[in-house]
Amino acid sequence: MSQANCIFCDISSGKSETALELDTDEFVIFKDIKPASKNHYLIVTKHHYESLKVLDKSHEKLVTRMEDTLKDFFKSKGISTTDALFGFHMPPFISVKHLHLHGIAPRSEMGFFARLVFKPSAPWFKCAKEAQAYLNAK
Repeated sequence: MSQANCIFCDISSGKSETALELDTDEFVIFKDIKPASKNHYLIVTKHHYESLKVLDKSHEKLVTRMEDTLKDFFKSKGISTTDALFGFHMPPFISVKHLHLHGIAPRSEMGFFARLVFKPSAPWFKCAKEAQAYLNAK
């Protein structure tokens, strides 16, 4: 289900010039346009969900599949997941209101500002495990 005027809906449905690194029935993966490190990819759901806030406990497996798919993608590209960060921004600190998981590696090479923007356990950013805990608490 696409949302009008949503850039990630356009990308996931092929209505954009963005190069897709992976395209499945459920997700697409593409490079972030403002990378926080050498490797910065987004996995985006094809179904439009505004953010983690609209999800509930029943979506925990969706979040797990997003993380697992992005980690498998990293491994297939020879990108280490040991020094990587996987997480979601929380509203109102999201630039595109469409559920997406960031995968950033190497995490150790992120600059000062990126470390703030993508800071695990911050009110504005949840790593994948924190996102699952957040959904379980709903």
